[in-house]
This record gives sequence, structure tokens and C-alpha cells, in this order.
Amino acid sequence: MENLNEYLISAARQGLTEVIEELMKQGADVDTQTKEGYTPLILACYHRHYDAAKFLLSAGANVNAKDHGGNTALMGVSFKGYADLAALLIAHHADLDMQHGNGGTALMFAVLFGRNDMVKLLLESGADYTVCDVRGFSAADLAAQQGNTLAAELIGSYP
Repeated sequence: MENLNEYLISAARQGLTEVIEELMKQGADVDTQTKEGYTPLILACYHRHYDAAKFLLSAGANVNAKDHGGNTALMGVSFKGYADLAALLIAHHADLDMQHGNGGTALMFAVLFGRNDMVKLLLESGADYTVCDVRGFSAADLAAQQGNTLAAELIGSYP
């Protein structure tokens, strides 16, 4: 079984959906983790393998699984700017306001990395822009620090 899980991690990283399907049929654990805590879903999303991520979610992958730093698949696609994957994760009930080890959220990642399409998607999906990180900074504070005026305007347009 351990080898199946290792192969699943590799297949997810490479986006080999058919291999993932076969490994799942053979009993691989959809939520297996690497030593860093990365799940197949986190890896498929981080490496922008939409079909693999979609299959993993349909196979019951935990959409809110965290790596050892507290990062989720949604956080990863938010800083990468992968709106298609973010929409998929959100459709599968990803927790929009989950916080990683330092209190950052997917919205904060999108703001910090200038992924303003992601900022808009997350806000439209109901992300809470008032959540603060461990330093007490909200997404609006981070937008101001980064000089990301569009993100600040987007956040400011929400009640």
C-alpha cells in the first residue's frame, strides 16, 4: 500500500489522471501525505492539473486538507493565480477563510501576490476580508502595504 501512495503522489504532481484513477482502484489513499504534508490534491492544484484535481475531488479528497505549514490547495492556487482551480475547489466547499500557520488566508495570498482576479473571485464567493493574520493585518492592510490599489478597491467595495 505504501508504494501505491508514493505512486499516487507522483502521479498527482505530474497530472496523470488515468494513473491516479488506476491507483485509486488498487486501494491508494486519496488523502495520503508526503513528509511535508502535501496531499495529492494539493500537489495537483499547485502544479495546475485541473483534470487530476477534479478526479481527486470526485474520489473524496479532503478539499480542506492542510500541509504541515497549514496551507491548503485553495491557498496554493490563490497565490499562483489559478482561478479555474480555485473555482473548482470553491464548488467543492473549500473553506474560504481557513488560516495557515501565520494566520494567512487564500484572500491574503491573492492580495500579496497581486492576483486580483483571484481577489475578486474569492470576495464574490464570500471570503471574509476582515480576518486578520497573527500580526493583526487584514487583506485590506496587506493590499495597502503592497501598494495593490486594485485589490484595496475590490475589498473596499464589499460591505
